[in-house]
Amino acid sequence: MQDVDIKTADGVMDAKLFQPEGSGPWPAVIMIPDAFGIRPVFEDMARRLSKSGYVVLMPNVFYRDGHTSKLDLQGSFADEAFRKRLYGLIGALTPERLKLDAGAELDFLSRQPSVKGPKAGVAGYCFSGGIAVRMGADFPDRIGAVASSHGGRLATDSPDSPHRLVNKVKGELYFGHADQDNSMPADAIHTLEAALKDAGVKYRSELYPGAQHGYSVAGSAAFNAEVAETHWKRLEDLFGRTLKA
Repeated sequence: MQDVDIKTADGVMDAKLFQPEGSGPWPAVIMIPDAFGIRPVFEDMARRLSKSGYVVLMPNVFYRDGHTSKLDLQGSFADEAFRKRLYGLIGALTPERLKLDAGAELDFLSRQPSVKGPKAGVAGYCFSGGIAVRMGADFPDRIGAVASSHGGRLATDSPDSPHRLVNKVKGELYFGHADQDNSMPADAIHTLEAALKDAGVKYRSELYPGAQHGYSVAGSAAFNAEVAETHWKRLEDLFGRTLKA
């Protein structure tokens, strides 16, 4: 793991870069953590994906509010003050800022001698599932695959809801949903899948019975080891087909 800094129009984004052992080069994947940010469990996840043959970049999407080492995002949604703070950080990530940051991340990867291929993959978790979809829509010629695991609020009434963007995506998409997830209830899943079908994109959307929001993150109350392993199989299949071929 290597600490890296990525210059953007709004400052310097800190990030973690993971590379497989060997000579490379390898395809790249951007892995975006959930709302609790970069931390050891997500570093372990990036390390695992990297060992499958990918350069993995993990950006601090909240860099405008502070370096990862200073953000201190440990807390509980049951704590109102902490919850408001997280929602404030997420709310500050406007579509314009997200596009700017995604472009900087992709430019950074394109300059790495260890990275091969014109297209990268992106994996989002919880709130960042929507960020992953948006990245695929904003950079359709540079994103070859989009994965969202227990992504929340992917289909809302908002004019910039992620489901309204899928017709701009050229890469393949994967969505793993928990059936016990208030941020992505059955009607929202239906709306998302209808939009995917209308767009004519290649996708897979599946519901995990008995799973809760956050099923893939070890150490969380929602962690489901069996479903998490299925999630890993889906990622490896998706990125293997789209980035390694």
